[in-house]
Amino acid sequence: MTTAAERLTPAELRELFLFADLDDDQLAWVAEHGDVVGYPAGAAVSVEGEPAECFTVLLEGTMRMSRLVGGSEVETVRTADRGVYSGAVQFYMGDRIPQRYPTSVHAVTDCRFLQLPAAQFAEVFARWYPMAVHLLEGLFVGQRNTAELVGQRERLLALGKLTAGLTHELNNPAAAASRAAAALRDRFAGMRHKLALLSEGRLDGAVLRALTGLQEELVARVGTAPELSAMERSDREDELGDWLDDRGVGAAYELAGVFVGAGLGPADLQRVADAVEPAALEPALRWLAYAVETESLLAEVADSTGRISGLVDAARQYSQLDRAPHQPTDLHAGLDATLVMLGAKTPPGVRVVKDYDRSLPPVPGYPGELNQVWTNLVVNALDAMAGEGTLTLRTARDGDRALVEVADTGPGIPEELRHRVFEPFFTTKPVGQGTGLGLDVSYRVVVGRHGGDLRVTSRPGDTRFQVRLPLTEPSAG
Repeated sequence: MTTAAERLTPAELRELFLFADLDDDQLAWVAEHGDVVGYPAGAAVSVEGEPAECFTVLLEGTMRMSRLVGGSEVETVRTADRGVYSGAVQFYMGDRIPQRYPTSVHAVTDCRFLQLPAAQFAEVFARWYPMAVHLLEGLFVGQRNTAELVGQRERLLALGKLTAGLTHELNNPAAAASRAAAALRDRFAGMRHKLALLSEGRLDGAVLRALTGLQEELVARVGTAPELSAMERSDREDELGDWLDDRGVGAAYELAGVFVGAGLGPADLQRVADAVEPAALEPALRWLAYAVETESLLAEVADSTGRISGLVDAARQYSQLDRAPHQPTDLHAGLDATLVMLGAKTPPGVRVVKDYDRSLPPVPGYPGELNQVWTNLVVNALDAMAGEGTLTLRTARDGDRALVEVADTGPGIPEELRHRVFEPFFTTKPVGQGTGLGLDVSYRVVVGRHGGDLRVTSRPGDTRFQVRLPLTEPSAG
């Protein structure tokens, strides 16, 4: 960049449409404060996202404007029209709202620009046109507030869906624990009854002790019983049912189902038969069956309450309500919590694959907001696959950034729509199925809040949204 010593005269300024109607004093102010700056072809005049310091007017040459969309640069304007303006286009807001360049501007050919300091220009502009400034401020603030309200609505809708899903997920283990607790009451009553029957058989103490010890040994195997296929289980139940029938035990196949589920077979029950008189065999086996069922029900209660605890912990991790808003963030914990929260929304036909680089360190950020990003990306992937496919969550180190990739095997995003997916309100879903703010919100969280990058690659059967986040805290600049 080179800066010429020259300044435009008021007469030269009046030739530019922006300044044509200014009075002499106003033109004199612009002439005094405006610098004529030259840029060679290819030079950056302003960079999107950097603090907006200058209001820039094209005097000579060809310039182009561009924006980053999904991590890719998209050219929005290319012009050689004298008087076209760019840079701090919302200078009139002054220092009430921090301004950043909304686009990048590059010189296509050698260019000359008139540059006015945004802060000083805002002060005199407010004196020159006080009503216009108030109207512009109202328009800007109104649009911003509308976007915030719609964004809040989007987040509330997402929260409602997550709450419904979480309620559904919590209901299953809670109902299982309740059923198991009710069944336990019946089993304990049955055990007391069968124990009374055994005692009426006048078993001597040695036999009763042996039977009790055998019960403890067999019940201890319940938790380690192998998983059986339907065919294997049926064959073993038939074998054990025949063994019980041969010894005159009633409801043989009902008992066989209990014992086979606990991993017990004819050899185990023969040990019981060897320990008691034939007349006491059936009460002894039923007593053992109650003990086995009790152990299984206790395991079910423990598993159900463990699942409830896990869901509550996932909800706390997801919401981050008890954490500082900005902190070192475990990306894997957030991704796992998101999958748990979306468990009810994940169809049975979708296979979830987690390809995590566990050596990835925590990243500085806002974990609650990042969890919203993961939610948006995962929900979009699930919607794209329409009930069947593979959802892959991958993490890796990419230079000085952490990479999080959400991939699906859906039909893909058409090329003509790919550059629009991060635009506000853009959606390919039917009316009523989405506001089109999910990816826009995600983009602003990743890029604006975390200084990262969000982009998408897509072809049929392989769509990947890639989030890159700095591994270290961005510098103040």
